Amino acid sequence: MIQQQIKDAIRDIHDFPKPGIIFKDITPILKDPVLCENISAAFLERLKGAQIDAIAGIESRGFLFGLTLATKLGVPFIPVRKAGKLPYSIRQKVYELEYGAATIEIHTDAFKPGDRILIHDDLLATGGTVMATSELIQEMGGIVAGFSFVVGLSFLKGIEKIAPISNNIIVLADY
Repeated sequence: MIQQQIKDAIRDIHDFPKPGIIFKDITPILKDPVLCENISAAFLERLKGAQIDAIAGIESRGFLFGLTLATKLGVPFIPVRKAGKLPYSIRQKVYELEYGAATIEIHTDAFKPGDRILIHDDLLATGGTVMATSELIQEMGGIVAGFSFVVGLSFLKGIEKIAPISNNIIVLADY
């Protein structure tokens, strides 16, 4: 049911951010507070019993439901940001994208070694940013407790890339 609700709300934007790409725009979801609550409830149901010490949300759309989930679970929220956006002492990771390189950062005091971190983003495509986030968390002594996504593009095989890190993968709507 939640999968169909999400798919009904998402709009396709052709040739964004470059020709040949069909961008899955989740912003129409944000206009529907009932759907947002249903999405949060679906994540919380699937996370029952999971041992999570914090949720890391990937900039920027990973902040939307990531913070809500952290608040509802009573755990800290960790913003994973693009280079130059965090004001305090940071650790960073440079990684390759299909169209170049990017850098993500986390504050050095975002969590303690041994903490179990759920990584959240709005969409799983190729898994590059999620892999970089996982590696950064592990380099800082954290344990990746799982992943959660509103949308997954299974034809891009991102799940296959991240599954060796944790098989606790939640995708609410898959294409």
